[in-house]
This record gives sequence, C-alpha cells and structure tokens, in this order.
Amino acid sequence: MCLGIPLKLIEVNDAEAIGELNGIKRKIRIDLVKGVKAGDYVMVHAGFAIEIMKEEQAKEAIEILKELEGVL
Repeated sequence: MCLGIPLKLIEVNDAEAIGELNGIKRKIRIDLVKGVKAGDYVMVHAGFAIEIMKEEQAKEAIEILKELEGVL
C-alpha cells in the first residue's frame, strides 16, 4: 500500500521544488510531472511529485489526513 501526501509548491527550481503542508517544508523532485509551477498542488510519494492535483481535490485530501490524525 502506498501513501501519497498532497503538498503545495512554494518554490520550483528545474527538477526540484519545495512543497509545504501545515508549515512543514520538504524538498521534492518534480521530474515525473511536467509544467508545474509555484502555487500548484501535487501528490507526493517517496519524495517525488507523481500527480498534479486540483486545489479543491488537494484540500479535501488534507482534511481527510487531519481527521485521521485523531484516529491513529
């Protein structure tokens, strides 16, 4: 089973970007998705952006993750 985390890109530099979720920033690779820019949301797995997400979809996934925090 794989777990992807939605991150908002705050900085894009060639094949790397800085993604942020709840104030936590991570350096990620964006080789697998083309045309991303700062402000986009991406699904990240194992340090790689694997999909560009619509903002609404990303925020919904983030809310679900917040709900799971209290359960796990």
